[in-house]
Amino acid sequence: MKKEDIHLGDWHRILFGDTPGVFTWEVVVRTIIIYLIFLVVMRLLSKRMSAQLTITELGVMIMLGGIVAVPMQIPNRGLLPGALLLICVLIYQRGLSWLSLKKRSVELAVQGDVTVLVKDGVMQINHMRDDSISHNEVFAQLRDRNIKQLGEVKRLYLEGNGSFSVFKNDAPIAGLSVLPVKDHKLNQTLQPVDHQKVCLYCGQPDKAQIHSGKQCPNCGHDQWTNAVK
Repeated sequence: MKKEDIHLGDWHRILFGDTPGVFTWEVVVRTIIIYLIFLVVMRLLSKRMSAQLTITELGVMIMLGGIVAVPMQIPNRGLLPGALLLICVLIYQRGLSWLSLKKRSVELAVQGDVTVLVKDGVMQINHMRDDSISHNEVFAQLRDRNIKQLGEVKRLYLEGNGSFSVFKNDAPIAGLSVLPVKDHKLNQTLQPVDHQKVCLYCGQPDKAQIHSGKQCPNCGHDQWTNAVK
């Protein structure tokens, strides 16, 4: 469109674009048809599509959004190509799900594997770094489950779909606090253990009790603090 064709008072162009006004009603019809086809495809894909998505399912959702937009809004594009694309995505996703069930290697490749973020009260820094998970994210997930210190955690998993799973210790041990430092009142509910030091970065206990300037064997940092329980 040329700049001389643009006028502030051209309400027909502002409201309807370059298409005739009757195309607005056609958009309504197109939207209803594509929406019904979209619902059928979503129903046939899997129940997982309405839950927390895996990487492949997220990719499918983005593709579906791009597919349905064109046949609904562009007047010189028919509905049939859009419907065929939806069916192709359905076949692709169902086929990939079937192949993932048959072969574990395919499942790991397309959906990812579980990652251990906390093991026996100690954060696995290398795993966190590989999955770009920060301390704050780990602490937030633990606080959300009413966990105040790492010694309460036997395992914290990052699942392939991005969710977190926590297994608590049957007999909690002293560990690194996960409470915000600024929340002094809540931190007072935790009891420091004077004879037990833990790494301030990952929660690794200092079994040798020689913590001054000593590097943590788990993460390499040299700052230590009292464990709490």
